[in-house]
Amino acid sequence: MTEPIRVLRKNQFFHTDGFPIVVTRRDPQEPFGLHAHEFWEIVIITGGKGRHVTGVDSYELSAGDAFVIGGARPHDYQDLEELRLINILFDNDELPWDLGDLSEMPGYHTLFTLEPAFRQRHRFDSRLRLEPMDLAFAIETIEKLEHELNERSAGFRVQSMTLMMQLITFLARCYERCRTPRNQGLLEVADAIAHIEINYAEVITLDQLIKISNMSRRNFLRTFETAMGDSPIQYLIRLRIRKACERLRVSEKSITEIAMDVGFSDSNYFSRKFRDIIGMSPREYKRMYREIPLPTAGEPETAEASR
Repeated sequence: MTEPIRVLRKNQFFHTDGFPIVVTRRDPQEPFGLHAHEFWEIVIITGGKGRHVTGVDSYELSAGDAFVIGGARPHDYQDLEELRLINILFDNDELPWDLGDLSEMPGYHTLFTLEPAFRQRHRFDSRLRLEPMDLAFAIETIEKLEHELNERSAGFRVQSMTLMMQLITFLARCYERCRTPRNQGLLEVADAIAHIEINYAEVITLDQLIKISNMSRRNFLRTFETAMGDSPIQYLIRLRIRKACERLRVSEKSITEIAMDVGFSDSNYFSRKFRDIIGMSPREYKRMYREIPLPTAGEPETAEASR
């Protein structure tokens, strides 16, 4: 009978203050067994050799390999030959993924979404492999992050989050500039995703995205939907709705103006899609965040409330 997979809990590794980042070192990695997490990990191999096991598949590891493990993905390390690694544990729901222009980087989408989704199909050959100088810089950044987390001095939250996002951005840039036959296909899909993120308010067609990806229509759609869980056009609609939410919370513009700003040419279509995705109308959403009370029965809406 197969033994149940052990699940590592956040309260076993994360500080009691709730900060969502932890650095752990395995120097060397000891036999551990197949396990999953309540959190995510960035794994960076710093030395030695071993095999990364994910259920029935296993892949060779060596210094410079870097990859992301989602919480629900069981994995283990076997055939250990002084394998040394650094794990950066993080709560995926607590990191500021919408910070700045991170989502406009093809390397970010490849590292955190596409490569994990296609790891089995690509036999792990599309993973990020850091050159020695890049590995040294990544380790240096992690050491600074580790120092902040250990000291927990005033301001450590800001500094630690800054260093974490710096590390993520650096790894994404490394992935983007290291285009090889092994990862080219994933990066081409990531180019299309980044194009959507940058130009979401413009007219974007499926044919444009297929041309950017340099893939066949069938292969592009299959790859995109497998990794992202949506068709390219549905992904675009969800992104526009998310951007609309940001504006509705703070902007004085009308709902129609906001709809146009994020790429919808028809405000009625915008309202239908908004309700489908968010579960309420744009007007209700705006009232909720701007603390404008709903009118009572028979009471006319004010000009402000109907904006």
